[in-house]
Amino acid sequence: MIAAAAAPHLPGVLHDLEPTLDHYGYLAVAGFVFIEDFGVPVPGETILILSAVYAATGRLNIFLVALLGFCGAVLGDNLGFAIGHYGGHALVERYGRYVFLTPKRIDKATEFFEHHGGKIIIAARFIEGLRQANGIIAGTTGMHWRRFLIFNIIGAALWVGVWVSVGYFSGSHIDTIYNDAARYSTYLAIAAALFIAAVIARQVMRVRRERGAAES
Repeated sequence: MIAAAAAPHLPGVLHDLEPTLDHYGYLAVAGFVFIEDFGVPVPGETILILSAVYAATGRLNIFLVALLGFCGAVLGDNLGFAIGHYGGHALVERYGRYVFLTPKRIDKATEFFEHHGGKIIIAARFIEGLRQANGIIAGTTGMHWRRFLIFNIIGAALWVGVWVSVGYFSGSHIDTIYNDAARYSTYLAIAAALFIAAVIARQVMRVRRERGAAES
């Protein structure tokens, strides 16, 4: 149980998570980040920011917050990778046709991940939705685990470093920073969706050109 201390006004979900962090402390930090990173929609990023705010008021140790957040992020993504690696293809073969996910499309996704996987893994850390599915997608597309692990560690270190710093140094500006960060995450998600749509459109156009050339 964390002792009460003076803290700035906390907006939105940060305020809602205070009782959880008060009761579970470091366990909540590691647990939420770990669970979020293998696909479960819990506010792992938000509790990381909140725990850093608590650290700034002396209620938690900032180094332990960063270490536990980092470990939870790396382990969670690796569990997601294992789920995708050992169960992904079987699930695709069994249920993929219902969502138009054919083996041919998986092969194309694998090729794309082989060329751009590292950059995607790092960038996905900061994009809501992709952060939760990152490891599962990498495992499903057959990315080599050691390569995934390296970029996963880099991404986790950057992600934890950014949000722990935001929470720790925000002070009385946490309300404004939190709202700006929420908008930033939304814009990134839109940009990621547009990028993925552009990649799919490019692949479709390429296939059509190849078919047209073969038929002529």
